[in-house]
Amino acid sequence: MTAETIPESWRAALEPALATPEARQLGGWLKAEEAAGKQVFPPRGTRLAALALTPLTDVRCVILGQDPYHGPGQAHGLAFSVQGGTRLPPSLVNIYKELEADCGLPRATTGDLTPWARQGVLLLNNTLTVEAGQAGSHAGRGWDAITDAAVAAVAERAEPTVFILWGSHAKKKASRISALGRNPAHLVLASAHPSPLSAHNGFFGSRPFSQTNAFLEAQGRGAIDWKL
Repeated sequence: MTAETIPESWRAALEPALATPEARQLGGWLKAEEAAGKQVFPPRGTRLAALALTPLTDVRCVILGQDPYHGPGQAHGLAFSVQGGTRLPPSLVNIYKELEADCGLPRATTGDLTPWARQGVLLLNNTLTVEAGQAGSHAGRGWDAITDAAVAAVAERAEPTVFILWGSHAKKKASRISALGRNPAHLVLASAHPSPLSAHNGFFGSRPFSQTNAFLEAQGRGAIDWKL
């Protein structure tokens, strides 16, 4: 697959996906891209950060992204998150605006969402790498099988979990996970994407953060501290 190490808690769930031809070819293709001088984000060693920071048994909420940010110093393995000290991307600015309106929390100045990940929020992109400056450039190269398997592994668990789906891409991904629709214990919150192009079409006012906490508390799984 890749040179990245699959975290232990996810290994059994991902083994079938890792055995697919697409996944087996992925590592070699990435090495060839880098050998050809192409810059790939996020850097090696951070591409599975979402899985490393949020063990399968700890997942309480899943937020699905599309692919990593493609600017220098931004992506570090968590969907919608950027490294500390990096200028906030527009989508993340809108996420913070909605968090403020929803929960009354002040807008964070850091874009690092690691504290969410450590509380059981799986911040998972569909594609886990991207070429610098080329959004979507690594789509269809083999990551889908792996990230689909990760989402399915969460969906198949009995523990009530929240799936936050922002935009059509996230909704399509979830629809491919048949187990998601069969488990009434889960809560699915779908809305427009927080991108400036679509945020005013249903993302603003969707209140995903308070709804997530109300559900988790009702299910005895505890609220997430969204403050950064």
